[in-house]
Amino acid sequence: MSDITFKDSNGTVLEEGDSVTLTKDLKVKGTSETLKRGTLVKNIRLTSRPGEIECNTKKVKGLVLKSEFVKKA
Repeated sequence: MSDITFKDSNGTVLEEGDSVTLTKDLKVKGTSETLKRGTLVKNIRLTSRPGEIECNTKKVKGLVLKSEFVKKA
C-alpha cells in the first residue's frame, strides 16, 4: 500500500484504523441488510485495491466499502 492513497468523499486522506461515517444508505449484497446514512464504522483496513476499504459493522462482518461513500469521522 505504499503508493496508493485512499481518500474519502470530501478528499480527506484515509489511513489504517480510522473511523468513517457513511454518506448514503447502502444495500449490502447477499443480505437483506441496509446500512443507513450516518452509520459510524470504526477501525477500517486499507486494501490493495484503490478506492476500497475493509471494515466490520455490528451487523455485517468482512464488509468492503468504496471510499467514495464514506467520510472521515
